[in-house]
Amino acid sequence: MTWQLDKAHSHIQFTVRHLMISKVRGFFDEFDVSIDYDEDNPTNSAIEATIYTDSASTRDPQRDAHLKTNEFFDVENFPTATFRSTRIERTRGDKGRMFGDLTIRDITKPVVVDVEYLGAGQTPWGTTNAGFTGTTTIDRRDWGLVWNQGLDTGGVLAGWNVQLDIEMQITKVMEQETAAEAA
Repeated sequence: MTWQLDKAHSHIQFTVRHLMISKVRGFFDEFDVSIDYDEDNPTNSAIEATIYTDSASTRDPQRDAHLKTNEFFDVENFPTATFRSTRIERTRGDKGRMFGDLTIRDITKPVVVDVEYLGAGQTPWGTTNAGFTGTTTIDRRDWGLVWNQGLDTGGVLAGWNVQLDIEMQITKVMEQETAAEAA
């Protein structure tokens, strides 16, 4: 069966320490995901995601503009970041790990995303949907995101570690829809 992303019920969030005393949260408002989900054997599934770096939003226009400069995402030269899964393994119950390659600013590094299958069910509109959550933490320096400012009290303005949280809902595409699209 073919599955497609339900963008209205999916998001990619990032969290970074600020001034060493609080956390800043933001989202990527624009992203595309291609899913090859095997219901019978989820370890045979695969995901490819494209994240449009210009869509980073922290609810602070000045900070968002800074994220788009060459000190961070350099959206003019690197308009997208990508993730491509390479392997999925079950750990216990509905939990597992998704191994893959994350590319930011044309630098590709392996990452491991802790994933959880949240369930599937029939919607009131007659579709079948499934939900997943994932999280990983990366060191942004590994992708050339090295801008920072030291603090008089010690530490740095923006934390080096970035937590990525993904909520994804997918919808099963019925066979007749798939056949109609191919015609």
